[in-house]
Amino acid sequence: MRTGDSTENETATSEAIVVFGVTGDLVHKQIFPALQGLVADEGLDVPIIGVARSAWTDDDLRNRAKDSVQRAGSFDAAAFEKLARRLVYVRGDYGAPETYLHMREAVGKARNPVFYMAIPPSVFPVVTAALAESGYSRGARVIIEKPFGRDLASAVELNETLHAHFPESAIFRIDHFLGKEPVQNITYTRFANSVLEPIWNRDHIRSIQITQAEDFGVGNRGGFYEEAGAVRDVLQNHLLQLLAILMMDPPAGNQDSYGVEKTMLLRAVRPLRKKNVVRGQYQGYRSEKGVDPSSNVETFVAVHLEVDSWRWAGVPVYIRAGKKLAESSTEAFIEFKRPPREAFGESITPSSSHLRVRISPDVFVALGLRVKIPGERMVGEDAELTVTSCPRDLEPPYQRLLADAMRGKRELFASEDGVEASWRIVDPILNDPPPVHSYRSGSWGPAEARKLIGVDGPWINPAPGGETTDRSCTRSGT
Repeated sequence: MRTGDSTENETATSEAIVVFGVTGDLVHKQIFPALQGLVADEGLDVPIIGVARSAWTDDDLRNRAKDSVQRAGSFDAAAFEKLARRLVYVRGDYGAPETYLHMREAVGKARNPVFYMAIPPSVFPVVTAALAESGYSRGARVIIEKPFGRDLASAVELNETLHAHFPESAIFRIDHFLGKEPVQNITYTRFANSVLEPIWNRDHIRSIQITQAEDFGVGNRGGFYEEAGAVRDVLQNHLLQLLAILMMDPPAGNQDSYGVEKTMLLRAVRPLRKKNVVRGQYQGYRSEKGVDPSSNVETFVAVHLEVDSWRWAGVPVYIRAGKKLAESSTEAFIEFKRPPREAFGESITPSSSHLRVRISPDVFVALGLRVKIPGERMVGEDAELTVTSCPRDLEPPYQRLLADAMRGKRELFASEDGVEASWRIVDPILNDPPPVHSYRSGSWGPAEARKLIGVDGPWINPAPGGETTDRSCTRSGT
């Protein structure tokens, strides 16, 4: 991480939001609902300027925003009316000086604006240079959407481009996964309860599994997936970030230490080798719109990771992610070691003792234990105690992340060093990947994934669950 990077207003709240690429799909699906949520929940009342090339008017922008929140099922008439009054549209080319003159007029006297880059990475250099030329490189904040490059070299180049005009403290690399309530809950639960620390290491944990499963295919994103694949789409960012949160050492307490500890953990992960990777492709993928009929892009990936640290030496970590699997669910499964001696002579499955953390679609934390079956015999059964449960994440991640960026809070954003550390892990298999194995839709991926986990398995499939209309959360009794 570069030293000496600072701004005069690191903790000052932003007084305006500028969204480049406001006519795009991401803004329609995620940003407008997040903005309405901030108006309703936190009283957001700042200029919101949308910038794009389309021949739109202010009314077009407001109609687009209304359609967005209605489709999201979150339309709030009072909150949307307040949001609509703050929306202003600026049409122009991203490299044209007059575009930024009109933008400056719309921003007015608002200080420390947030610039949201909902645009392709290839346009970042043009926009950041123009912002600097317009005098916005000091005091402003820049939000960058993933992907942060396509490999380690391009990530380094992208960071250098951003740092040519903005300090690291002003750059917010957004990964919506980090804004999810259950992901934050992992960090809180780990470090707010001292009972976990003595057992959170190689002496007591046998293995860690992370599964991100989706029961749908690429849909209309075939072209994107041909460029990304599962490794770039979710493994390099979402799932390695989750791994870091599960396994990092305790942060010192300031906002920078959180990112430092995650980065240190990622730096301890050995780069992937072909023998530790299984790639798969669901049957029918090559017929999807925008997909090459001879494509070898992976829609499934399973990896075996090793962490070279004192705490985690010898603990295998397995991650799998894929589309067209048996269900849609994301969870982490931490398996504890069995007692050194089985006192009751039973044949007990290794996974009997565990901690299960569900991240989506519902949210829960559960503790797995071996308990006695009522009766005279000393025999037991596996039981799982639900510690906390919610039908869903109660605050959309983009709403939480936008609010944090406006306040200059960086804990939930990826750092320059963290991004580059995660690319270092997957880089060896990007240019020389293992073969792709076909798998049936509705399965748990190719058979080769079961061979990968071997004696450390089996893979633990996500627990049954799903979203409900009930928005309340439950806790176990005391």
